[in-house]
Amino acid sequence: MGNLRTTLLTALLVVGTIAFATGGVAAAGEVGAIATEPTASTGVATQAIDADCEYPLERTDARGETIELADEPEAVVALYPGDAQLAYQIGAEDRVVGMPIGPYTDDLEGGDRTDITGDDGVTPVAEEIVALDPDVVLAANVALADEELVDQLEDAGIPVYVLDTATSIDDVRENVETTGELTGECDGAEEALDRMDDRLAVIEDALADEEEPLAYYVSDDQGTTPGTETFQHEVLTTAGLENVAERADIEGWQEISAEVVVDEDPAWIVYPDWTDEPPIAESIEETTAYQEGNVVAVDDDAMSQPAPGIVDVIVHLVETVHPDVYAEIESDLESIDEVDSNDDGETDGDGAFAIPGFGAAAAVIALLAFVAVRTRSD
Repeated sequence: MGNLRTTLLTALLVVGTIAFATGGVAAAGEVGAIATEPTASTGVATQAIDADCEYPLERTDARGETIELADEPEAVVALYPGDAQLAYQIGAEDRVVGMPIGPYTDDLEGGDRTDITGDDGVTPVAEEIVALDPDVVLAANVALADEELVDQLEDAGIPVYVLDTATSIDDVRENVETTGELTGECDGAEEALDRMDDRLAVIEDALADEEEPLAYYVSDDQGTTPGTETFQHEVLTTAGLENVAERADIEGWQEISAEVVVDEDPAWIVYPDWTDEPPIAESIEETTAYQEGNVVAVDDDAMSQPAPGIVDVIVHLVETVHPDVYAEIESDLESIDEVDSNDDGETDGDGAFAIPGFGAAAAVIALLAFVAVRTRSD
């Protein structure tokens, strides 16, 4: 398992380069043109929710390519597990006719939907998708590493929309909104974002005057950690923590040396729950965090997926790191959940739509790119 994760995270560095290289193009598209306003407490941006489900609809994706939907889509293919997760979370599952069905979508009700993947349950098969004749294909940013697949689908006359890489919580909001527009589920997207923002507002207000203990998020035994320009960094800071990676001037996902971590002496160690123990070097056991037992596992699934479920991780961290604050806001958070339950008949639940099996959002991207490349080389 450790060797596999190391391989995936090595691939991540390549995929991350692609994502940063395309960022400027994506920003020029319609999807990126959403006004934002920083909050007073953490600086996490909020955006007006203004999903547009009027058709014909034109949207420009992460490649700078513009797609047009003449009518409200009735048949949607989710290219990767994370795309299926987004569609389900906003209530668009009835429109999904094809998706990956396998170990990484166990939490989703596949039903009679077509499995569009090969034997691994991840790698998309163009022929399966073309046979479904969908109105649109939703594709995570990892599709940039598989141009051949995208070209095959577009040559068959199927619109493919590649979502922007989420490097912040605001980017997560934007992708949720965009998914709502592309699936005809603007109401569901807006409801999901309303709940997300209501919960964040309660948390940010409660933490405004609290100290921010230093934390180290370790995703694997190589010391890979999220720095600035990742939504995981904002998950930590929004939960009232200071990220040791930011002190080390780390941007994106990079390895941090054990020596740097020991020198900074974090008060908390955060790690994904795919492992029973934090995957740290022996020297890091001398830090205040480890010596005082301040280690906290977070839902690997929710922390890995750029979707409203990231707020579940934030709530868990607040409950653990700032228990007094959590006690004060617990009833407010429960009230928001009750309203959401009354609106749609069911609550989302912690990580209910997350994709199991990976410790970092970037690892999911790396896996998909790795499998796609390996499949073509075999």
